Amino acid sequence: MRLPDFLAPWLERFKGFVSAALKKDAGGERILDQAQKYLGQGLALLLVGVVWVQEIFLSWMKSLSFDELRRFPPEDWTGYMKKYVLPPALLFFLLLGVFSYALSSSAPVSEEQETVYLTVRSGMTADDVAALLEKRGIIRSRLKFWLAAKMNGSDGSFKVGTYAFYTNMEPRDVLQALVEGQTVQLRFTIPEGFTVEDIAKRLDAKGIVKKDDFLQAAKHYAPYDYIEKNEKVRYYAEGFLFPDTYEIDGDVTTDGILSMMSRDFDQRLTRKMRERAEEENLSIYELIILASLVEKEARYEEDRALIAQVFLKRLAIGMPLQSDATLQYLLDAPKEDVTYKDTELDSPYNTYQHRGLPPGPVANPGIASIEAVLWPAKTDYLYFVADREGHNYYSHTYAEHDAIVQKVR
Repeated sequence: MRLPDFLAPWLERFKGFVSAALKKDAGGERILDQAQKYLGQGLALLLVGVVWVQEIFLSWMKSLSFDELRRFPPEDWTGYMKKYVLPPALLFFLLLGVFSYALSSSAPVSEEQETVYLTVRSGMTADDVAALLEKRGIIRSRLKFWLAAKMNGSDGSFKVGTYAFYTNMEPRDVLQALVEGQTVQLRFTIPEGFTVEDIAKRLDAKGIVKKDDFLQAAKHYAPYDYIEKNEKVRYYAEGFLFPDTYEIDGDVTTDGILSMMSRDFDQRLTRKMRERAEEENLSIYELIILASLVEKEARYEEDRALIAQVFLKRLAIGMPLQSDATLQYLLDAPKEDVTYKDTELDSPYNTYQHRGLPPGPVANPGIASIEAVLWPAKTDYLYFVADREGHNYYSHTYAEHDAIVQKVR
């Protein structure tokens, strides 16, 4: 069967393209494979195809003759069908297929869906948003979203802001939210005593940022001079991410969250507190290490200043702090009671084995624990132990302490 004349040059061009694509470069890799790797899902090839179809259509239009079309019945039915009936029919079914694909539902997915927050910025196109949606797992098909946006005339009309989506959503549902501007104000709360790893887990669970990304960024995050860059610590940022409730309206990034939380800490640490630390011969870093220990050891408000006094006095006389909080920091999961074996862990954080302060904070303390270290109780206790409800009992000698332990534990 002979093709219409206007299609002949396009067929030759297509053959040349396929032949070049199947050739191998010097490294033995097919050029077509390289294109698929860098362009992603053949989107660029689709755009090239659209241009080809447009040029074919224009060539077909130029080949039409009104006089020939008007002459009916035609002398050459085969040529007439090829030229005037077949191309429009192919175009119709092609468009029908595109529309059906763009509007069709995805295959059934698991009921488990994670919340994912995504920020749309001014100037982003449908292709920009589609790439981001696919990367975050919100949609499965970047192409389907792009087609739906083009058919709805929504390209470039997305409302700027932060959106709460779910994984494996239908492109049309995502498109509707973006066009209607169903934005949200992102809000999360970090309690006192959370570690960097606790914060990372909470942010990941809420779909704000990935846990591993947050931990990697926190490892060497030290935006202020008083945060020591001690290679013995797990995370430079530990202790300096203020526990609070935060709201985000714009871009949600790991660095942005770290900056917001550390800036909040810096603002909460008042000039009066800094001057008081200097009077007590404590650096800001030492202050926060002690405050983090108080935060983890004290369940009730009345215990903070007393526990702070015990730690400060032990430091003053060169006695090991022997804080269970430092051992708990080393464990994979918290224990109700640490064991004798735990006290033998080989780590600079082990305050049973090493005198003085651990190399860094073991949590992110609140204001109450910081103030307890700056203004400790005026007592001279050396020991304390908590009962099962978290109430602490204090003593001056080890004999007194051991008797209390036998009674309350």
